[in-house]
Amino acid sequence: MKFIVAFAALIALALAAPPASVDEKNAQVLKYDSDVAADGYSFQFDTSNGIQHQEKAELKKFSDDVAALVVRGAFSYTGADGQTYSVNYVADENGFQPEAAHLPKA
Repeated sequence: MKFIVAFAALIALALAAPPASVDEKNAQVLKYDSDVAADGYSFQFDTSNGIQHQEKAELKKFSDDVAALVVRGAFSYTGADGQTYSVNYVADENGFQPEAAHLPKA
């Protein structure tokens, strides 16, 4: 269940990104690492247009019959205004929790 929430939050972040310019459509992956295991996963990638993303998920046991992935990650990109935006996030039993200087505080 938590994995679905985390995955949905990541999709929402991707859809909220500004539309790609012509240069961004031609961006290439410069670095990509991935590791998938029974109890979690991790990945990292960098692209030629300055996007960086890394994420790690670990299976956390909450009780004898309840376990879910806890996801931690960060990504950065250059906005249309030329500024670099960075977001750190956690998705766990408390939901999706992004942190960034440009995001409003609760």
